[in-house]
Amino acid sequence: MKKTLSDVFELDSKENILAKDSSDYEIFKDKKLLDNLRNRVIQNIIDNDIPDNEFLTEYINKEIDNSLEGYDLSTLERNHIFNLIENEIHGYGPITELLDDENITEIMVNGPDQIYIELDGKVIKDESVSFINDEHIIRTIQRMIQPLGRTIDVANPMVDSRLKDGSRINAVIPPLSLNGPVLTIRKFRKNLETMEDLLRMGTLTSSMARFLDASVKGKLNILICGGTGSGKTTLLNVLSSLISNDERIITIEDAAELKLKQEHVITLETRNMNYEKEGEVTVRDLVINSLRMRPDRIIVGEVRGKEAFDMLQAMNTGHDGSLSTLHANGPKDALNRLETMVLMSNIQIPVLALREYIEKAIDLVVYIERLQDGKRKITSISEVYNIKDGEINLREIFAFKQKGLTSTGEVNGSYVMYKFIPRVYEKIKQKGINDIDDIFEKVKPKKEEKNNK
Repeated sequence: MKKTLSDVFELDSKENILAKDSSDYEIFKDKKLLDNLRNRVIQNIIDNDIPDNEFLTEYINKEIDNSLEGYDLSTLERNHIFNLIENEIHGYGPITELLDDENITEIMVNGPDQIYIELDGKVIKDESVSFINDEHIIRTIQRMIQPLGRTIDVANPMVDSRLKDGSRINAVIPPLSLNGPVLTIRKFRKNLETMEDLLRMGTLTSSMARFLDASVKGKLNILICGGTGSGKTTLLNVLSSLISNDERIITIEDAAELKLKQEHVITLETRNMNYEKEGEVTVRDLVINSLRMRPDRIIVGEVRGKEAFDMLQAMNTGHDGSLSTLHANGPKDALNRLETMVLMSNIQIPVLALREYIEKAIDLVVYIERLQDGKRKITSISEVYNIKDGEINLREIFAFKQKGLTSTGEVNGSYVMYKFIPRVYEKIKQKGINDIDDIFEKVKPKKEEKNNK
């Protein structure tokens, strides 16, 4: 008598995990057995090329029959294994369904059985998926990056790339990673593409949204800063989408993530050096070249190094309305890091002169955070105000003030708008944009300090 998979799955309750199928059925799966059956079919497919004259569905069914001889599969059980195999051939193996789940924002593979996901802002271990071994992970990484002309091997053990939907892939393999291959995927959020989406998520208030909209249309130079995974690129994508359709936009990124829908968009992406240590094209190279391409707007995905000075030069030579992101722990820290990047690039310029250069180039600094409860909020919008006693001064226009945590662990706080008329508001009005007059109409003009801006 043939044993069914359900019979075998119930033999050891300690190994059972609850697996949910899309048809609302619930079945208990023995993880070791399921992996063994799946691995057997996948290994056959790897060892033997799929015949050209055979339909994929028929081929997979035949392989399942050959590999699972002796087991009587129910329709549900067979469909489950069939989907796993199809994902291996057409998708990205075990993590295909994780990539398709819009609620998952990050996937972290630390090993064959060490897969973590970020769900609703919280990182949890996913026990329902696994790879066969380290080679299986590396093969999946190669399948992801191959269409973009990237490769990963012992000679090039680290890669930063992207999927077609803009999700960013970072992979590190031995000898750099001592624990085996590590894969990190930061997914492109399809449900966070507009300002309305950010308002729905509570990332900012309507007044802040209108102010940022006017700032982009008024061609202010905006620097978005925050920590890793705080939502900088998502916010940059939203702000970039506010640019007029009749402007020529040039985007510069290490791995192209921005998804602009305007007609006149030129997307530039860096290139790593080849095996002969030649052919590298850096962000700085692309920034310098973009100035020769008659841009109305220059958007730098992330400022990390020597390109900082070239970006500031562009902002100070008539290329208003530039946008970029930068890793930082706060608005002030962002300007300090920008200063440090320029100095580390061996630009011979006095510190005070450099600070004056930054003060003239940057109009707004927007700080976004991933809070303790996993939610992402813009916690500060500040204008670069003046130079006083040799230091760059910022004036905060909007802020989120945290008051603690609720009983359910959510951050308790509220947004505030400071009662003064920002100097950048006058710049916006000079561009003929009066849509935000009502935001500041009740604010009495504050006596301003003498400054050189």
